[in-house]
Amino acid sequence: MSSLVLDKISMRFDLPNGDHVQALQDVSLDIKSGELMSVLGPSGCGKTTLLNIIAGFLAATEGKVMLNDHVVTGPAQERGMVFQKGALFEWMNVRENVAFGPRMNGISKSQSDPKVDHLLDVVGLQDFKEKAIYELSGGMQQRVALARCLANEPDVILMDEPLGALDALTREKMQGLVLKLWKETGKTIILITHSVEEALLLGERLIVMAPRPGRIHKEYNLPFAERGVGADLREVKKDPEYGKTREEILNMIWNMEEEIMGRTEGAA
Repeated sequence: MSSLVLDKISMRFDLPNGDHVQALQDVSLDIKSGELMSVLGPSGCGKTTLLNIIAGFLAATEGKVMLNDHVVTGPAQERGMVFQKGALFEWMNVRENVAFGPRMNGISKSQSDPKVDHLLDVVGLQDFKEKAIYELSGGMQQRVALARCLANEPDVILMDEPLGALDALTREKMQGLVLKLWKETGKTIILITHSVEEALLLGERLIVMAPRPGRIHKEYNLPFAERGVGADLREVKKDPEYGKTREEILNMIWNMEEEIMGRTEGAA
């Protein structure tokens, strides 16, 4: 089976004044095909930097990323990205946005239309396919972004706070959709979030990162994502083990934030 391998990834940003910021230090992960992984940590721990390196938007200072035994050297169709805001084309309607990737890959309209219709049905937007993007709610726009990503048939889907801007109810519905897509498509999904609850629900494997320089602090293997597929997520949250793990991680990140604040005050 194909896998995504992060081999001793470090990232250093050099500043104009001669200083530098060590954003990541020696991060290694072996992510199996079809795995659903959430990444959590205090602000500034390098979560998004790590995702951008996997996507190929940034080149690591040290180490390498490998997918299907090939070194990642830049963006490619095999790795799809879903951003906090959909980054959709406002001048295109819903159908045209989802069809954009296949059309750029030279797939004819007659071939791509059935796939686009299927994906719009999967994300619940079949009745909105001719709508302009500005006519959609935030949740609907993120559904379009998910469908557009899937239309390119990536091996890995990368999500950077994709639900962070949504209201609580819409966010919960979208969490259920992410679980549904994960189970139905078998895609590898890596999701960055600031929400402990979301990380617990959307991570059969959960990584907690330590403050800068970002590195893996603790890893969890959890049952809640599997239980949440097609289920009431509020019922999943009632599991005593869910509550216990939630409090453990909250305390862990709280202590990290306190450490960061202590460093800042000491420097001042």
